[in-house]
Amino acid sequence: MSLRSAVLVTGFVLAALNLRPAIAGVSPLLDEIMKDVGLSPAGGGAVTTVMVVCLGVFGPVTPLLARRFGLDRTLLAGLLVIAAGVTLRGLDGAPVLYLGSALAATAIAVMNVSMPAVVKEHFPTRVNLMTGVYVASVVAGATLASGLVIPVEHATGYGWRGVSALLAVPALLAALLWLPQALRKQSGAQNGPRPFGVVLRSPVTWSVTALMGLQSLTFYVMLAWLPTIFLDAGLPADQAGYLLSLTNLVQVGTSLAIPVLAGRRASQVPYVVGAGVLTVLGYLGMLLAPTAAPWLWMIVLGIGQGASFALALLIIALRPADPATVTALSAVAQSVGYVIAALGPLLFGFLREVSGGWTVPLLAGLGVLVVQIAAGWFAGRPATLGKANL
Repeated sequence: MSLRSAVLVTGFVLAALNLRPAIAGVSPLLDEIMKDVGLSPAGGGAVTTVMVVCLGVFGPVTPLLARRFGLDRTLLAGLLVIAAGVTLRGLDGAPVLYLGSALAATAIAVMNVSMPAVVKEHFPTRVNLMTGVYVASVVAGATLASGLVIPVEHATGYGWRGVSALLAVPALLAALLWLPQALRKQSGAQNGPRPFGVVLRSPVTWSVTALMGLQSLTFYVMLAWLPTIFLDAGLPADQAGYLLSLTNLVQVGTSLAIPVLAGRRASQVPYVVGAGVLTVLGYLGMLLAPTAAPWLWMIVLGIGQGASFALALLIIALRPADPATVTALSAVAQSVGYVIAALGPLLFGFLREVSGGWTVPLLAGLGVLVVQIAAGWFAGRPATLGKANL
């Protein structure tokens, strides 16, 4: 591998690692943030809600930015804005907390949409492998952030504000390594036809969007409520937390391997359906016997959810014929998808409140998974979106 290629791959991986820490690093510090800033529980929860909503709302601006400035410069700008956002939210006062969080999430939204097109543009013959690397890096970034923010806080003595500002360091490092790509002449289809027309008219788009949104919904439901489900089932708090870490850790390896295997085939239907079935089994384990074999349920759930996320992004990268169309499909699928996902934890909590237990919410989750599998059946079939259809 040449030095240029090594810098490209390293910068790409570091960029992907920065796509979740600004969000995942909030939850472990939330109690401290609420006490320090003077927020109610609703105000504290709104920090994460604002960020997830921004993931959906601001994704559609990405094709405009990529068309005007190029994918590589758009990605570089996203990294710099993440660094600015996590630094800003550590300043004094609730307004800057929300503003900094929204700023970081907006940058992440743009990068979320950009990354599948970056894979298509820079690694056209290795889309499956690099999609796996990308997704594994995203999941690893979330896992590391959620697991390390408290130890780093204790080791440095900086408090939550200092730890938040430290999240700017990996973003700036990734920006430095990505700078050579941004300085190159941008080769994207900035002057070509706009692909949104064919993307919006295609049934493939909406099946991919449904897959992206529903698998994200079931993931964020588990991220928000999984420890509480096990706590209410009678497990101790530390074990409930470890179970969440376990299922996230399993997703790292799964999301790296599955795209490599699934990308070799014209159809990804068997993999998408299999991933959905495994997620169903994980939900069923929590519903029927949460304390009997919780570690097994979390491993099964992690394989299913990690594979589902990876496959959704792989399909977004594979179906279009060119990076510009990838960007358009990615914008639609991820923007609508994350808006759908943002509703999941709220509705799950509402069902828990009105039913008085976790049976009704988990049954609702199983219903969502049935629809997800059906959407994956259509999204996983061979199809092409691209210039020939414009």
